[in-house]
Amino acid sequence: MSNLPTSRPALDGVDTVIVATPDIQGRLVGRRVPVDQFATACAEGVAVSTCVYGWDIGQSADLLAAGVLPYTGMQTGMGDFYLLPDLDTLRPAAWLDRTAICLAHAREPDGTDTPPCPRHLLRRQIERLRAAGYTASVGTELEYLLVEGTAGDLYRRDYAGLQPVTHRPSDFLIAEGDDLAGFFSDLRAVLAAADVPVEATQLEWGLGQIETTIVHGEPMAMADRHTLYKMAVKRMAARAGRTASFMAKPLDNGPGNSCHVHLSLRALDGTPAFWADGEPHHVSPVLRHAVAGALANAPDLMAWYAPMVNSYRRIRSQDAAGWGQTWGIDHRFTSARVVGHTPGSIRMEFRLAGADANPYLVLAGLIASIVDGIERQLDPGPPETGNPYERPAGAIPQHLGDAVARFRASEFVRAAFGDGLVDHYATVAEFEWDLFLNGVTDWERRRYFDTV
Repeated sequence: MSNLPTSRPALDGVDTVIVATPDIQGRLVGRRVPVDQFATACAEGVAVSTCVYGWDIGQSADLLAAGVLPYTGMQTGMGDFYLLPDLDTLRPAAWLDRTAICLAHAREPDGTDTPPCPRHLLRRQIERLRAAGYTASVGTELEYLLVEGTAGDLYRRDYAGLQPVTHRPSDFLIAEGDDLAGFFSDLRAVLAAADVPVEATQLEWGLGQIETTIVHGEPMAMADRHTLYKMAVKRMAARAGRTASFMAKPLDNGPGNSCHVHLSLRALDGTPAFWADGEPHHVSPVLRHAVAGALANAPDLMAWYAPMVNSYRRIRSQDAAGWGQTWGIDHRFTSARVVGHTPGSIRMEFRLAGADANPYLVLAGLIASIVDGIERQLDPGPPETGNPYERPAGAIPQHLGDAVARFRASEFVRAAFGDGLVDHYATVAEFEWDLFLNGVTDWERRRYFDTV
């Protein structure tokens, strides 16, 4: 084994290997390993403190100090778990110099899975789907805001005066993107070298908003590609003196950034499961059950689909972020959109998740919901044919506090993921909500300071 990793083409010309796995927010955590130590890392693992699964988005130590997370905290000593490189994911980190990256299995010292690791959560749901008789193909579409100035520049300006790279709505327009052609070309090149193939890129309606479709694949591979894609976009933006934001609703007067998930199923013999001859729009009963499961369980999983306080600025908008527990045939304003006109292309597009969501959790929640819908043979009712915004959002939570309460109380989520995992993730999300409730915003000062 010691000769296997260093003989791989991905390590040619490399002096550093990043060994990493996603944290609760979907950011990669791990360590940089000299290439001559990578074989040892593969054999023994790379030690990482359990604290990484106790951090909130700002790495506050409050949860760790409070001892409210049984897995990690000062009461546990915050010892190590180990990252065991998954060599199937080894690839050049082409957006960095002389660097490769390898995603990893998170293991406890006794060899068991590290409980909060998002990759493990997704793997178990993939196994459940296979046990139900299906495999999935998944593709994600990510939107982001590109603005002038590096992240450091924006931080020093307190994020005031943001300047998007386009100055008028440019949805699908070509000429308006010409000034960014070099950026797009360089980005595609590093993504291709990192085995993150891009299907297409376009300007969106929002100022400075860009959407990229990543070529579909198996769910774990797709979540890995999604995560590496975000890293590459941010790095290449920084090289160009810009900042890319995947915040769900970065501007008051602009649309939100989505993560649309395209998902299709095949039976284990390879037969497309979502297509049925003779049915309206060729929608099979399995597809109807899948849509119904995704929608029925969406309210309980919004803490994963929309994990930040800001996420609900997008959810509450009427800018094609999905609305309520609705579905339709090629209908962009529903939460589940059925698209495709052949057995190989028909799929469900799930539109509720935002670009700020952790892709491993989004896919784990969506697959668990689909399995539930198929097993219980749920039916979504008739497809939407009008404007879904003309009625209330129904059971879909409208703020993070409500979403976390539903997540923690959900019998479905607890059955699918386990009590300990649900309580761990709920506690971190509740901390985020409490910070928001306890903070005083600029909006409040502008509205109330000298008017009350």
